Amino acid sequence: MRPLVTVRRTLVTEASRRARLRTTLGPWQFRREPEDSRMRSKQRFFHIGLACLAVLVLGAEAVVAATSAASAAGIDESARSEAAVIAVDQHWLEAELDGDTAWLDDMLLPEYRSVGADGAVHPKSAIVAHAAKNRGSDAERRKVEAWLKAHPSGKSVVIHGDTAILSSTNPAKGAASDVRSSDIFIYAHGRWHALYSQHSGARNG
Repeated sequence: MRPLVTVRRTLVTEASRRARLRTTLGPWQFRREPEDSRMRSKQRFFHIGLACLAVLVLGAEAVVAATSAASAAGIDESARSEAAVIAVDQHWLEAELDGDTAWLDDMLLPEYRSVGADGAVHPKSAIVAHAAKNRGSDAERRKVEAWLKAHPSGKSVVIHGDTAILSSTNPAKGAASDVRSSDIFIYAHGRWHALYSQHSGARNG
């Protein structure tokens, strides 16, 4: 054990040294280590803030990236125009192939019916259920793209009030002589909704 007098002398010497250091360096430099610690804490909070901002920006970019191809092309699907009807029809195809059942459920009216070339009737529920099976798979997309490549189609739209009829046609003949399918859309609640589809099949020549 150190003698008591030695301990007291050591404490006095240490106090004197700190007093001389405060006088020589000034109060700011004497407290430099605590200030540096506070500065490091502020820098950590700053970097955390930047990280949170980056997450928000990436989230906003993800939302923008999830917009439809029609919107990316500058076409407003809610407009009362032929271009908007065609854009909704294209979005419809993409939604079925991607399994976007939420969009389909909103776009298809409850009374929607699709009548095939063989006369078979498919209600809205069947269309949505079939689309759900395509989610996460590109098998259906490959088949549809192959069919469209073999049977190129043109599209024409007639709008009368809140009703639009979109016809898919043989581009070589047009809507006046060769219609492959027709879709009836109703404009309600600020956008186009599908009510009825009729398919006739593609003819050769």
